[in-house]
Formats: sequence, structure tokens, C-alpha cells
Amino acid sequence: MEVFAKYLARIDNPEHRARTEEVLAWVTKKFPNLAPKLAWNQPMFTDHDTFIIGFSVSKRHLAVAPERAGMQHFSDEIVQSGYDHTNELVRIPWGSPVDFSLLEKFIEFNILDKADCPTFWRK
Repeated sequence: MEVFAKYLARIDNPEHRARTEEVLAWVTKKFPNLAPKLAWNQPMFTDHDTFIIGFSVSKRHLAVAPERAGMQHFSDEIVQSGYDHTNELVRIPWGSPVDFSLLEKFIEFNILDKADCPTFWRK
């Protein structure tokens, strides 16, 4: 988590900072083989130098980015979660609970789907 310390320190709202830290710590604990990384000023996790999942903070939500393939694969679950989303990310409002089972599905899917991926992003 030290990799994310400066990023977390820049989040002004203490509740937003705590929620973001909780999610990042959960990923670190649940998936210890993933490498935490700060790139493009965003916390993310990689596996064999390929992107698995990324996060970003805005005034109204924590955004989760599992790449478009993850979004498409779990489109029904995303709709059922009630979270607002785009083709590239899911927005978790600060006042809503985090659906950790959905995060786990995103991460497990990307680890398996990108096991032989030689690039950071899918081609």
C-alpha cells in the first residue's frame, strides 16, 4: 500500500480517502500476487505487467476500470448492481456500499483472460 500513500494523501475528503484505501487494501489482501502500481496518476493492479484493474477518485464517486472486455463480460451484473457506468468504467457513489463480489469477478476474469497477454492493454 505504500505505493499508493501519496495518492491517498491527496484525497481531501477523509471519508473518500478511507473508502479508497479500504478498496485498495482489499484488492491487495485478496489478490496478493497482483502488483500495485501508480500510473497516469491512478492506482491500479497488474499481473505480469499487464493491466488488471484500475481506480480513480472524483468528487461524487470511486471509479473502477476493468477494461472494456470486463465491462462487456459482466454487463448484466453491472446493471443489477445499480451503479452508473460507461463502456470503460463503473462509478461507485461515495454513499453506496462497494460490491466486492463484483470487483472480485472483474479481477478474476482479467487474470484468467489476460494470462497470456504480452501487452499492458488488450489489443
